[in-house]
Amino acid sequence: MSVIILFLAGIAAIAGWWLTRQRLTAKPWLEEGVIGDLPHEGERGTAAKVGLGVFLAVAGSLFSLVISAYFVRKDLSLPGGADWRPQPVPNLLWLNTGVLILSSLALQWTHGAAKRDRIEDVRSGLSIAGASTLLFLVGQLAAWRQLAEAGYFAASSPAAAFFYLITGIHGLHVAGGLVALGRAGAKAWRGATAEQLRLSVGLCTAYWHFLLVVWLIILALLTGWADDFIVICRAVVP
Repeated sequence: MSVIILFLAGIAAIAGWWLTRQRLTAKPWLEEGVIGDLPHEGERGTAAKVGLGVFLAVAGSLFSLVISAYFVRKDLSLPGGADWRPQPVPNLLWLNTGVLILSSLALQWTHGAAKRDRIEDVRSGLSIAGASTLLFLVGQLAAWRQLAEAGYFAASSPAAAFFYLITGIHGLHVAGGLVALGRAGAKAWRGATAEQLRLSVGLCTAYWHFLLVVWLIILALLTGWADDFIVICRAVVP
């Protein structure tokens, strides 16, 4: 339980730091200037960033609760772990990890291109990010199929059930982000300028970085690397 609290506190700290950078303390009613020159676009961007920050905090809490339930159920397994029966980790997950890293890097590059008003690079970056993200989802489904063909189904053991649950929730978040990315790409190919796409690309970039971090945590969990980390945390936080 201490580890869970520590993890949630870390998420809250990151979310709080991020929100403080979104001009939440600004007083627009004290701004000077012509009424027609009010920064409506800036206010819309701030609201969108705050909304994304809140969503990431909620999604992070959801993943932390599911991961915590994973460890609790693992600890409550029968003596000797007979009912846990860990399933093998498909090698395809490593390839999928590389693809997700590529999509995150592509969006980071695209965000920089949008700031420099290079619309052609923005279109290319969005295309690369979209294609690699779609490939990641296809690869995840292929990994599920490999496990099913090997006889590991969701009802086979609690470990297999958690594997499908955790990777499925992450996949749904990736699919949802792909919809937003597709909308940004459609705007880019319909003639939107890099400046008009700057906010959308920035939000997608932040979301993809979040998905990448969550996936690396999940991968560490599934491969058993997280067990050593939990042992250290329990020793530090009794």
